[in-house]
Amino acid sequence: MPLLELRNVQLALGHHPPLLEQIDISVEAGERVCLVGRNGAGKSTLLRLITGELEADEGSILCDAGTRIAKLAQELPEQPSGTVYQNVAVGLGELGHWLERYHLAAEAVASGAPDQLDELQRCQDAIDARGGWDLKQRVESVLTRLELPPDARLDTLSGGVQRRVLLGQALVTQPDLLLLDEPTNHLDIDAITWLEAFLNDWSGALLFITHDRAFLQSLATRIVEIDRGAAISYPGDYQNYLRRKEERLNAEAQQQAEFDRKLAQEEAWIRQGIKARRTRNQGRVRELQRMRAERAQRREQTGRARFQVQEAERSGKIVAEASDVAFDYGGETVIRDLETTILRGDKVGIIGPNGCGKTTLIRLLLGELEPTAGQVRRGTRLDIAYFDQQRAVLDEDASVQDNVGGGREHIEVAGKSRHVLSYLQDFLFPPQRARQPVRALSGGERNRLLLARLFSQPANLLVLDEPTNDLDADTLELLEERLLEFQGTVLVVSHDRAFLDAVVTQSLAYEGEGRFREYPGGYSDWIRQRPTPPPSRGAIDSDRAPVSQGLAQHRTPDASGAAAESAPKETKGTTRRLSRYEEQELERLPEQIEQLEAEQEALTERLAEPDLYQEGREKELKDLQSQLAGIESRLETAYERWQELEERRTPS
Repeated sequence: MPLLELRNVQLALGHHPPLLEQIDISVEAGERVCLVGRNGAGKSTLLRLITGELEADEGSILCDAGTRIAKLAQELPEQPSGTVYQNVAVGLGELGHWLERYHLAAEAVASGAPDQLDELQRCQDAIDARGGWDLKQRVESVLTRLELPPDARLDTLSGGVQRRVLLGQALVTQPDLLLLDEPTNHLDIDAITWLEAFLNDWSGALLFITHDRAFLQSLATRIVEIDRGAAISYPGDYQNYLRRKEERLNAEAQQQAEFDRKLAQEEAWIRQGIKARRTRNQGRVRELQRMRAERAQRREQTGRARFQVQEAERSGKIVAEASDVAFDYGGETVIRDLETTILRGDKVGIIGPNGCGKTTLIRLLLGELEPTAGQVRRGTRLDIAYFDQQRAVLDEDASVQDNVGGGREHIEVAGKSRHVLSYLQDFLFPPQRARQPVRALSGGERNRLLLARLFSQPANLLVLDEPTNDLDADTLELLEERLLEFQGTVLVVSHDRAFLDAVVTQSLAYEGEGRFREYPGGYSDWIRQRPTPPPSRGAIDSDRAPVSQGLAQHRTPDASGAAAESAPKETKGTTRRLSRYEEQELERLPEQIEQLEAEQEALTERLAEPDLYQEGREKELKDLQSQLAGIESRLETAYERWQELEERRTPS
C-alpha cells in the first residue's frame, strides 16, 4: 500500500472551475515526487490539504497506518528566537520541551552552577516517566547530521542555517514522508547543493515543490504536473518530463482540433433548420447538445507570457572596467584585488554565497559606491534598469495596474503607446487581476510584476538581482530567451544554476577573502575551471559577522564532489546533447567572432599609427591597449566555446 494516496480530491476555494479537480496521486516508500505547474495552479494548496491545514470539498486522502508526515515550512520565522536545540526539539511536542530544559540544566551544571541540580533532576524524572531518552539521542543525532550548533541563538544565524534548523525540526519526528515547498528559495548555491546532497542520501519519501530545475533534475524520481486542475504523472527525471509533456500537449491539440471540426459540422447541420428537424434525428440533436456542453467545460491551457525587453540606444563599448579595486566597510575589507572589464553585450553572472559582497560589487561597478582603493572606469550612454527584490518598492495597497502605470492608463512601450491593461496581459495579468491590489498577489505574480515594471523602460544595461525566485518554468524559459536576444549588457546575481548556465557568457565568482575572479561561461563552466573550492568559512556564522567572512558555512564540495553533481548531469562515457539555448548560442558565435576580429583588426591598425605615441597621449594609448587585451581575451573564450559546442553537436 502507498504511504499516501489522494483519491478524486476536489477543492474550489471560490474558484470556478475548481482549483483542484479529480486529483489522484499516490506516493510510495522511498519515492521522490516533484509537483510542478504554473504559478497559482494549486501546488502549495495541495500540500496544505495533505497536512490537514485545508479540507477538501470532495474525495479522500489516505495514509498507511502509522505513516509519519512532516512538512518543511516555506517561510522562515519573522522573529526567530531560542536556541537551535530548542527549535529542533520543539518538533517532539511536550517531550521536546523537557529535553530542551534538561539540555540547558546539564550545560549549566557542567559550567559550575550547582543551583541547577534540582532542575536537572526534575527534567530527568519527567523524561524517565515519558520514556524519552531515545528521543534525546534522536535530537542529538539530527543536530550532528545537519552540522548544527545546539546552543547558537537562532536570530544570530543566516537564513540558510535557519532553514537547516527548520529541516531538523521536521526530521526529528523521523517522518516516512517529507513535504517541501520551494526549499531552495533565498538559499545561496552552497546551501542548495548541501540540501540537494542531504536529500539524495535521505532514505524517506519526498513530495516537494520547486522551480529550481537543477535541484529538480538531481532529486526527482517522478514528476506530477498540476495542469488546469488535474494531476498528470510522469515517471523519470525532468528531461523525460519535458519530452513526454510536449508529446501529450501535441496529442491533446490534435484531439481538440478534430473535436472542434466535428462540432462545427454539427452546428452547420443544425442551422439548416427545417431540414434538420425533418430528419427527426433526435439522437443526433442530443449528441450535439452533449458536444456543446463538453466544449463549454473545456479548460484551456494558460497562455505563455510574451514580454519583450526594450532596448535603449547602444552604450559605449566599455561598460565598466575595474583596476585593482578594493572596498572597505566598518574597518573590514569587503572587496579586494578586483580586476575585470565588462564590454557592451556581455552577460555576466555573479556567483557567491549570501553576504559575500555581490551587491557591493554591483554598486561599485555602477558608480553607486566609490572604491577605497583602485579605480572603476564606467562607460558612456548607460541606461540602467535594476531588478532587485529587496530594494524594489511595490505599493501594497495600490493596484497592479497603478504600480506599472503610476496612475496613467497608457504607457510608451517600444516607441508606441499601449494601454497598461494590455501591456500587463503580456505578463499573464488578466484585466480583473490587474485591478486587484498588490497585497493579493502570490510570490510568482509579484516577480512578474517587477519584471513588467523593469521592462516598461528602455535600457542597455540590465542589473538583475535574484530575478528567478518563484517564477514558473515557462516564464523562466521565456526570460532566458529574452535575455539571450538582448543586445545590451546584463549583470545578474542568481543562485539558479540552470539559469546561469543558459544566460551568462562569463562569471565573476567569489573565491574567499573578498576576492572575485572572472571565468568564461556559466555555473557549470566555473565548477569545471575553478582551481580549488572556496575556503571554508566555519560551521556556523552570525549574520552580524563581517561580510567578508560570509554568513554561513554549508558543506562546500570540491569540483569532483556534490557541487559538480549540481551541474546538469552527464552520463559517463557519453556527450551531453546541446540544449536549445546552446544551439542558439552556437548559431550566433561565428558572427560574434567575426565582429570581435573586425574590432581587433581596427584596434591593431589604430595602435600602429605613429602619432599615437607622441607625448601627452599616454592615457589614450593605455586605453586602446586595454581594449585590445579585452577583445583578445573574449576572442579566445569565443573560439574555445565554439569548439566545445561543435564537438558536442558532432561527437566523434
